[in-house]
Amino acid sequence: MAQLSDDCFAFGGPMMSVDEAVGLITTRVNAIADLETVALVDADGRVLARDIAAPLPLPPFTNSAVDGYAVRDADLPDSAERAFPLDGRIQAGGLVQAPIRPGHTARIFTGAPMPPDAGTVFMQEDVRIDDAARIVLPPGLKPGANVRPAGEDIPQGHVALRAGQRLRPQHVALAAAFGLTRIDVVRRIRVAVFSTGDELASPGEPRAASQLFDSNRFMLMAMLRRLGCEVSDLGILRDERTSLANGLKQVAGSHDLILTTGGVSTGEEDHVKAAVESIGSLVLWRMAIKPGRPVAMGIIGGTPLIGLPGNPVASFVTFVHVVRPTVLALMGGLPEPLLPIPVRAAFTYKKKIGRREYIRVSLRRGQDGALEAIKFPREGAGLLSSLVETDGLVELGEDITRVEPGQSVGFLSYADLL
Repeated sequence: MAQLSDDCFAFGGPMMSVDEAVGLITTRVNAIADLETVALVDADGRVLARDIAAPLPLPPFTNSAVDGYAVRDADLPDSAERAFPLDGRIQAGGLVQAPIRPGHTARIFTGAPMPPDAGTVFMQEDVRIDDAARIVLPPGLKPGANVRPAGEDIPQGHVALRAGQRLRPQHVALAAAFGLTRIDVVRRIRVAVFSTGDELASPGEPRAASQLFDSNRFMLMAMLRRLGCEVSDLGILRDERTSLANGLKQVAGSHDLILTTGGVSTGEEDHVKAAVESIGSLVLWRMAIKPGRPVAMGIIGGTPLIGLPGNPVASFVTFVHVVRPTVLALMGGLPEPLLPIPVRAAFTYKKKIGRREYIRVSLRRGQDGALEAIKFPREGAGLLSSLVETDGLVELGEDITRVEPGQSVGFLSYADLL
């Protein structure tokens, strides 16, 4: 398990900015050290445990990049087209039997090995066949054209995949191109998730007239699984300090992270803070972020705990900006900064200085073809429909106080947040 001292997150200053909070987490969380070996087919989404150096060059042999005709560089036409007798046929996966004879050309296909002494390939659409069945090649092609040299992509010995890389399908493809079948990865981190509140009922259970079905817990578990975590569902813990404390204490020793939603504000019935303080330590962060100011970070028996707000939009936004980098740090993963893309605002908005805000928006094409961000018509951090019916978030930095139509703003697609 990831072990932290009780004071390693201590912070006594004013309300934290998002960057301060993330920096505090990522620099002080200790990555787990447990590794495992998985089949290549199961490696997607896992964090690579060791560097992978290319065991062979890519491509491993010099080959043709196109379907066409191979010639020796010494025979390249200079100022006028030239006719060549055909000297063989080389298919992808086939063996080269002999060099091309001087003054001849060979039919060759994409991916086929180049014959000895041949250095250039003419694309088939650039040549013609004369009445004597000779291949007429045009002048002007440079030596080496349409040829992939051995090691052109990656030379042998080059570190192609680095430890800490969260593997995606393209990384898996590269490992397969090296002929690997199994790779070492960091084991999945174990995260315990629960919701708090007497006002909640789990889907499938009876719901009182004054209760809501718990949606946050299922959203957070889905987001954690997309990050490659092993998730334990603790269900709903009621608004009672002792039961909260007991529930947290039971799972702390067997998990790398505890994630809660609800109960972290300052109301009389928000008991998470007191429960954590009775069995560990808690710094209640007042992050300068909207939605999502009430975010808590604590330590229970060396296991970090993050408490997210109960409103679903606030929970989603703070997961992306607090939990996501924490999970990556626990996995020993390389940083994956979120980089907003510029789009044009099609709305007016005012905000306070010194606070980062995230606006739910949909994208459309303007008359000039540029992407425009359309603000969701209603406010409120409790509106799940605002996450379902939009495409992503516009990020407004701490120094921004107003947005006008036509202004460039930064857009984060939901598809890129995990």
